[in-house]
Amino acid sequence: MQVSENTNDDFLFIDDSDEDEILDSAIGETWKVLIVDDDPEIHSVTQLALSDLVVLGRHLEYLHAYSGTDACKLIEENEDIVLVLLDVVMESDDAGLAVVKHIREQLKRDDIRIVLRTGQPGYAPEESVIKDYDINDYKTKTELTRRKLVTTVYAAIRSYQQIDSVTKNREGLERIIGAAANLLELHNVHDYACGVLAEFKKLADSNSSVFCARGQGIVEGADDLSLYILGQYGLSDAKVNQKLAALDNPDSMRQITSCFQQKQHFFTATSTSLYFGSGGFRAVIHLELAQALSDIEKQLIEVFLTNIATGYENVHLFQKLRNAAYKDWLTELPNRLDFVNLLDDFCQSDDDELVTALIDINHFSDINDGLGQDIGNQLLMAVSTRIRAISEKNQLARIGADVFGIIGPKSIVNPETLMALFNRPFAAGEQNLPINACFGFCSKISAGARGVKVLNQINIALNLAKKSEQDPFVYYQQEMEDKTLWRLGMIRQLRTDFADNRLALWYQPQLSLTTGKIIGAEALLRWKTAEGKFISPAVFIPLAEYSGLIIDIGNWVVNQACLLLKKLTDSQFGDVSISVNVSIPQFKRDNFVDNIIKAIQLNNVDPSKLELEITENVLMDEPQVIIDALVQLKAQGISIALDDFGTGFSSLSYLQKLPLDRLKVDRSFVNDIAEPGGSIIADTIINLGKQMNLKVIAEGIELVEQEAQLKALGCDEVQGFYYAKPMPADEFFAYLEKTNR
Repeated sequence: MQVSENTNDDFLFIDDSDEDEILDSAIGETWKVLIVDDDPEIHSVTQLALSDLVVLGRHLEYLHAYSGTDACKLIEENEDIVLVLLDVVMESDDAGLAVVKHIREQLKRDDIRIVLRTGQPGYAPEESVIKDYDINDYKTKTELTRRKLVTTVYAAIRSYQQIDSVTKNREGLERIIGAAANLLELHNVHDYACGVLAEFKKLADSNSSVFCARGQGIVEGADDLSLYILGQYGLSDAKVNQKLAALDNPDSMRQITSCFQQKQHFFTATSTSLYFGSGGFRAVIHLELAQALSDIEKQLIEVFLTNIATGYENVHLFQKLRNAAYKDWLTELPNRLDFVNLLDDFCQSDDDELVTALIDINHFSDINDGLGQDIGNQLLMAVSTRIRAISEKNQLARIGADVFGIIGPKSIVNPETLMALFNRPFAAGEQNLPINACFGFCSKISAGARGVKVLNQINIALNLAKKSEQDPFVYYQQEMEDKTLWRLGMIRQLRTDFADNRLALWYQPQLSLTTGKIIGAEALLRWKTAEGKFISPAVFIPLAEYSGLIIDIGNWVVNQACLLLKKLTDSQFGDVSISVNVSIPQFKRDNFVDNIIKAIQLNNVDPSKLELEITENVLMDEPQVIIDALVQLKAQGISIALDDFGTGFSSLSYLQKLPLDRLKVDRSFVNDIAEPGGSIIADTIINLGKQMNLKVIAEGIELVEQEAQLKALGCDEVQGFYYAKPMPADEFFAYLEKTNR
């Protein structure tokens, strides 16, 4: 169980000050403190909380400003202001930050201490503001108990006094400020610890040094309050992340422990232990010295400690933010963002034997839904543990709910090795779950120049592997991406041209074999690009279905067909019907049936003259969904035709459930119909239609012999190039007037 060293804060007005200074009314000198806040109550509460405070032998004298503008004016008029307690949000969201900028840039006052306070945590200053303008501290008003306020003010004024003293007596101040600025660039606890020790080497003549603090939350596996070595100088890197006992120096260990427990510095002729803390984060720096520290060196170090204490708190917060941004919360593996960084290194590597891959667990959502999320999480942990166990050379990340990324040598990161991991069930709670996965691979030789590019490449390979009916893995190749880019480009162009009305409906006449008259037409989509090029429906219809654009296009087609039906009725051709093809994505829309009915009613057309064509493959996808929708449409009088009958593998039992009006004989059964033995399937379909009281229409007729055979078989209706090719609406009208006059 983890142990926390933090305790609850007391309330603002409880006298919890640990200060041992006693109020002396005879004290004459004061520290001028400027309180800047647009809330008068904050001024009163702050002054009351600090009323008895004596800092370094002086009372506090208060100046008050209620806006950023007034604050700038008061600071210009009072050169002896040492501390500004500054509200961030006043007349504007950044009024406080504008005051900071005025103090530092316009007035060149680097000595004034600034403590930012806000009642709105969302207005926390940027890191660059804290760094560039030397803000002494930043607190929300709700966290400022009297103890914290006193501590903050005391620390700020002490910092001012020390800076002022060192500025006048030592040129080392610039070195200290420079060191603090450099340390602000370090956002990792271990880097910060080593950076601090390197700067201490410049301030004191030390033979060796260590940076010690509690390892909980920093050192992996540390779950107690023991002191750990987080950084070293002049010793061995092997001691880093080890407990204090790794020093092998009992005297130093006792001194460091006492310093940490008693919260005070320890000085000897040959060593010193320096304590500092901020925001609940505490540490000790231990120096082995060549000679005892001078008073000036102690002063410089004290100032430096004031700065690094805040930096130490900040670096902890940065590390927490980085973990949240780059580490997966469940497995503690690198997450997607960090995997991209790892892929960047992969791209820059000179090792052509490296391979990266994505591992996607199949049907993971079923496990989550059926067994619960806890079991799902345990399964993910078990999978990550087994993958990590195959080699320490691999870099593993969790980049999605059930997707892992891996980088390693091709001797390990290959289909055989990774697939073998899934040969045995995975233990998750009391369950032993047999699962499998799909894999997308990309070799170093095929990889792009950046991590984001490579992630896209292995995603392409993974998606192809998931669609594959053969092997569950695919290696990325450039032509895969070219095809994907082509598809995306075509979809983008299709969307644009559809919006620009470049899609049109052409109509192929359907004739009665008995009378030779036109009894209807099939509406067929045509796409003519801005360059005048026609794109085949066999190309763009699947793209429209893939992108979801088929929904909008399908609605448009139905409306266009209804407009033509209205025109036919008004032109004395009310007996001519229009057939429209419908795809499975349209049926899956909840409002599909309502949209069809709405289009018919809006255009005031006879529902029986609108025919919806479905293919056998559509029926196979979700039979009951299709049947339910068709029953509703049939109830409105709309005609239903089954296209491509006999080319799929659907059960004949579904055929009896469909509210059909027509069966359509596919062109593949018409091509050889005039050849000996070539009419068997067409004859079967025609006879089946007659037994079910359905009209039968054959498509793809191109020869007179085909027409003759269909007549002999008793087919009702036909369409094909032998009669007419698909044509625009105006040409269809002309053909209709010529044929049906």
